[in-house]
Parts: sequence; structure tokens; C-alpha cells
Amino acid sequence: MSQADAASLHVPVLAERCLELLAPALQTPGAVLVDATLGMGGHTEAALRRFPALHVVGIDRDPQAIALASARLAPFADRFTAVHTTYDHIDDVAAEHGDDAGLVQGVLMDLGVSSLQLDETQRGFAYAHDAPLDMRMDQSAGVSAAQLLAEASEAELRRILKVYGEEKFAGRIAAAIVRRRATAPLTRTGELVDIVRENIPAAARRTGGNPAKRTFQALRIAVNGELEVLERAMPRAVEALAVGGRIVVESYHSLEDRAVKAVLARGATSSAPPDLPVEPETHKPYLRLLTRGAEEADAAEQARNPRAKSVRLRAAERLRPTPEHLLTRPTDRPTRRRSTA
Repeated sequence: MSQADAASLHVPVLAERCLELLAPALQTPGAVLVDATLGMGGHTEAALRRFPALHVVGIDRDPQAIALASARLAPFADRFTAVHTTYDHIDDVAAEHGDDAGLVQGVLMDLGVSSLQLDETQRGFAYAHDAPLDMRMDQSAGVSAAQLLAEASEAELRRILKVYGEEKFAGRIAAAIVRRRATAPLTRTGELVDIVRENIPAAARRTGGNPAKRTFQALRIAVNGELEVLERAMPRAVEALAVGGRIVVESYHSLEDRAVKAVLARGATSSAPPDLPVEPETHKPYLRLLTRGAEEADAAEQARNPRAKSVRLRAAERLRPTPEHLLTRPTDRPTRRRSTA
């Protein structure tokens, strides 16, 4: 895929709404935005065009995305920095590229699989095309979907499909995978689609689109550790925000949205016991929610961009530093990779 293809094929979800929510923070002198899920750079390009003094740091674990986005954003090279890493390193990225205090004015997260990964059929993310069962967002590291299907126990496969895919027939599909791999390894997406279709009752296949959709979502999340990364990243993203800074997060399924909601709601809620007559300053909320619940795309946006059909958008503003008693300790994570100009 070329730079021109990236710009023409990638339509960022709710770009105008994201920028509207971020604008009060990004208009401050010297503002830095971390686009924690750079992808093909659509949101970043829109932000750089709208805010002429803004610097954007784009994070992505996919080297191909970094290369394509960097080419697309070449006209803004002096105001854009790419970092090849997972976005649970956002605190390290902010410390390196933020203000003197190691903080930034904006954070944007557009979660889930990117258009690049879906459109590159050989990556194995799409159930509509036969391809190698890979599904890794960074093909230079980690365990592929084929390896996971070969090595995980039946109980673990059932858990993955049920929890990450909310698949009602997880047990039947997991058992069929184990039976199949006893005779020959699963290496192609088409083989997995056939197994799923054969183990979902005909009545259940008549609605809801492709019956393999939930299984492919579940495996992708498991292969890339998406929920674990998100659960580590959310509190670190909040801590990377300067006072007055804003965070906007777009989720595409309930598990993501639940994790985002929990962190933002915690920051927007007083930590004082309800029976205290006066709320101590150190227990006041440190975030202000900017959306009423999770916003959805309207019909016009969905018609313009099919990926927007399942989006849930949440946003918040930092009001004050997080009280000491609410700070969480960082958990272990892999070493961060280097920035690229």
C-alpha cells in the first residue's frame, strides 16, 4: 500500500468530534498530542492541519503502520514524531516528548484493529479472505494465531472465545479446533472459518453477519494482548496529561469500552467517604467527563464510514493532579522501542 492509498482508503472515525473535544487543550502554546494508536495517520493528519503549532507523537506497534503514516505525514515532519511501541508505554513517551514536567496536553486512542491490518489480507485479520493465520499487529514479535490455536488447551480456547468474542458457542468451536489439530494443524483463516460455520447451528447463522466474526475478534484480542495493554495504558494515559489536558478514546466493543469507562469514572468521582460533612481537597475528582456516557456515530457518519457503526467515544479533562492515595503502581511490561523522526 502506498502513501496515496493510505490517505484515500483510511477515513478516521469521528475525526471532527475528536478534534472538537481536544481543541481547548491543543490550542495552548507548545501543545503536544499523543496519538496512541497512529495507524495510517488519519487522526494525526487532521490534528496537524487544524492546529498549526501542535506537535503530535504517534505510537504504533505495527512497523508497516509507522512507515506508511510517516510517509503520509512527511509534510509535517517537523511537528510529528513516530514511536514504535505498544501504547501502554505512553507515560514513557510523554516523559520523553512532553513538556518540562514530562506531561502532554492531549491523548487520543482509536482502539482495535486498524484499516491497514484489515485491508492487508495476508495479515490474517479478515475472515472474508483466505490467508495465513497470523493476526499479530507486530509481526516481528509474539505468538501468531496459528501458534495459539496449536498450543492452547481446550479450556483456554473456550475462555478466549467466550470472554473476548462473547461467542455463545465457544465450547463447541473450541472442541472442534482441538479435534482438528489432532490430525492437521490449522494454518489458514479459511480453515478456521469452516470450523466455526460447521459448529454454529443454522438458525444462529441466519443473523448477525459472518458467523466467524466473534471468533476472529477473540483471537485477535488474545494474540495481541489488547485488553491487557489497554488496562495498563488507560491509567498511564491519564497520568501523562497536564492539568487542563484532555483524553479522547474510541472503543469498538463492550470489553474495551468497559475498561475505558472504569478509569474515567474513577477519576471523575470523589474518593471521600459519603458521610463526610466536608469533602477534602485531596479527595475531589481529578477528571471531568466531557461526554454523557459513550457517544455513538450518527447515521451520516456511519454511512460515510462503516467502521463507525460500532464506535463508542468517551472523553475527559484533567482538573488537578491525581491524589497520592489513588495513584497506581506501574506493572511490568516489555522494554520500549525507539522513536523515529
